[in-house]
Amino acid sequence: MDIKKIYMDANALLHGHFKLSSGNHSEYYLQSAKVLEDPGTAKLLADALAKQIRDYGLEIDTVCSPAIGGLIAGFALATALDCRYIFTERVDGKMTLRRGFEVKKGEKILICEDIITTGGSAMEAAAEVERLGADVVGFAALANRGFCRRVGSELERKPNCRLPENRPFFALADFDFPMYSPDECPLCKAGSEAVKPGSRGN
Repeated sequence: MDIKKIYMDANALLHGHFKLSSGNHSEYYLQSAKVLEDPGTAKLLADALAKQIRDYGLEIDTVCSPAIGGLIAGFALATALDCRYIFTERVDGKMTLRRGFEVKKGEKILICEDIITTGGSAMEAAAEVERLGADVVGFAALANRGFCRRVGSELERKPNCRLPENRPFFALADFDFPMYSPDECPLCKAGSEAVKPGSRGN
């Protein structure tokens, strides 16, 4: 499966000057919402991700996503795995489990995002369900921005990856694009202004 082509065909691999959720800048941006607006494509990707997880042999009770970017990907994956689905969301800046969702002590939870960069939001969601007694057994995303090493990839883990090394991370492809701090961004130095198209920007 050519994940990059799927993103390109959906006009979801954007080229320009973007400010990422981390605050860093990049010439490329993955807009998974454009891919997932087609239910057939969402099912295709979720089925492929679920196969990876089943082949690995990971036992999962529940899929949990951080809102808002991971909601569709997480629900599609839970459907493919035939398991329960919940999500966390930020309340006053803190990732929280609400809307009547509960987790049981020892419940095996997989955290799912649409895209994992350093894994910051995924780790916030993981910390919340673990605080409530659940056991986070792994992480998943449709796309890996190249900071964390996924199962089956030779890409090296970078120092700023926040996912734990002792739990598996599943993704369909690596998108290892250069990123820059605002002070070192060559696009800024060339006079371009960064835009923020993601869920926290618009």
